[in-house]
Amino acid sequence: MSIITNFEKIKQEIKNNSFQNETEIIAVSKTFSIEHIMPLVEHGHKHFGENKVQEAEKKWKELKKSTNDLSLHMIGRLQSNKAKKAVELFDFIHSLDSEKLADELSKRQKEKDRNLGYFIQINLGSEEQKGGLEISELKNFNEYCVNKLNLSVLGLMAIPPNDKNAEKHFKRISELNKEFNFRYLSIGMSNDYLQAVKYGASHVRIGSAIFGTRS
Repeated sequence: MSIITNFEKIKQEIKNNSFQNETEIIAVSKTFSIEHIMPLVEHGHKHFGENKVQEAEKKWKELKKSTNDLSLHMIGRLQSNKAKKAVELFDFIHSLDSEKLADELSKRQKEKDRNLGYFIQINLGSEEQKGGLEISELKNFNEYCVNKLNLSVLGLMAIPPNDKNAEKHFKRISELNKEFNFRYLSIGMSNDYLQAVKYGASHVRIGSAIFGTRS
């Protein structure tokens, strides 16, 4: 099946299962070449996700200059020493999870006169190998980002633990998102996006289901 066929099928499935107006599909293009991704760009899709600053810069820097309205989403862990480049290149950061990173992003935004959209990442299973805040830290961190740094925090992001119980975790993060009156919620990937949509995902991060298996 072609990338466009895959994409349109997913789009229709989401539309059929969504209880809200719109769920944005972030086409996760990490590890795929720009040649592989281009059919979807030419199809008119605007939202793409990468998880490494260096790879994203090589692939998207020039294309973003020549293509209107392309939005790039940083979906991987971001180190504060990469914040400057990230602010230059990305439009949304889905992995905001520390004051140190927030400070650096705020500083770089001011330098570049850019205003990115941010998702605070929550570590739902307290897993050491994953980024994200503990739920207990969210209130103070959100206040710090919004009130002290004036960052545009849009909502929460989470990658549920791989315990075959994604629905339970989506329910929890969805309730948390509502509790904080966030407008957007970044959950769901290729294997569980329809469950995520059921729990109010405004952004789903889909890679292999669109582009095929990664080598």
